[in-house]
Amino acid sequence: MKGVTFEDSIFSTIVAKVTLIILAVLFFLMSIDLVITALSGSLNFINENLLSNALNPFVGLFLGLLVTAIIQSSSTTSTMVVALVASGTLSLGEAVPIIMGANIGTTLTSTIVALGFISNKRAFRRAVAVGTIHDFYNIILVLILFPLEYYYGVLSRVSFYFSELLYGKSVSESSAFTDTVLGSGLTNQFVLWVNNSVLILIISFALLFASIKLLTWIIKRTIIGESESRLQSFVFGKPIKSFSWGVLLTAAIQSSSVTTSILVPLAAADKIKLNNAFTFIIGANVGTTLTALIAAGFRSEAAATIAIAHLLFNLTGAVIFMSLPVFRKLLVHFVKEFSYAVARYRLIGLTYIIVTFFLLPFLLISLNKNVKPEARVMPKAIIYRNH
Repeated sequence: MKGVTFEDSIFSTIVAKVTLIILAVLFFLMSIDLVITALSGSLNFINENLLSNALNPFVGLFLGLLVTAIIQSSSTTSTMVVALVASGTLSLGEAVPIIMGANIGTTLTSTIVALGFISNKRAFRRAVAVGTIHDFYNIILVLILFPLEYYYGVLSRVSFYFSELLYGKSVSESSAFTDTVLGSGLTNQFVLWVNNSVLILIISFALLFASIKLLTWIIKRTIIGESESRLQSFVFGKPIKSFSWGVLLTAAIQSSSVTTSILVPLAAADKIKLNNAFTFIIGANVGTTLTALIAAGFRSEAAATIAIAHLLFNLTGAVIFMSLPVFRKLLVHFVKEFSYAVARYRLIGLTYIIVTFFLLPFLLISLNKNVKPEARVMPKAIIYRNH
């Protein structure tokens, strides 16, 4: 009997890793199905207790920021929003601001990682620059696109057009695969067994969060492994190269928080330049939208539309900042000056985190919770919310 060859060993390892990834993806999709099933049975509870304030776009924006800052996963937030839209709990017009806020909230991770270098002034300054450029980039995108969405529904309209163009009417029909393997059978049996809408809702969101973390961990170990410190040798170069790697690695790992946080210690050690890190971050913003697209893949037209809106939001930023280097230079210059100020006065950094990610969202949600949104004329298919 022949022994196991080196090639057989490699093949077995690859098969094992691919199998783990497939199982993690199936767990993720089953979690999505359970969330949608749970939401469908809990619409009254959600509308009356959780989302009564999300009707106002400003509240939606800061709710997305706050929730994502707390759970530290824009992928989880965007997937939850897809499920909420698919179940009819949120309309597209209400969901888009939440997605925008989530883009800002997810940047907290890299900023907190930068605080780990506070004892070394030079390293801290470089780490803060990379950590906060992700924050300011997403804040600028929101400042550009939120008014356009608020007054004209630009993202909602364009994403609806593309969902019709790409998916057609087939999106509203469940596939046999989701019905038999992922969906109805297992989830409906689970719902019947638990028989408590609030408990089902809590369990479904917990499983969703766990499935995304598991998928992130498995793919991170598979794609990056122990070579984080060597990434700069082949990932960072010309802007388009850094951007492309940002898209690919984040799409694979499914966490922009992970990929952008990797940059912070590299920058602190002066292994990468801020310009290259910034273009990588722009790509990471685009790559992280894959989770919502997967979640929407077998769902309703509404779910597909919000997933496309998430992609368009980040693509718009990529087009603006990658095609106009002057914008990148201006933001890099501003962030460098900000990092010098934080390195000189450490309290500025802590104050910035508390105010931007927690105090300001809480305050603005409180101020806007009783303000009704202005009526906007939207395409009839944009209004997905069940009343």
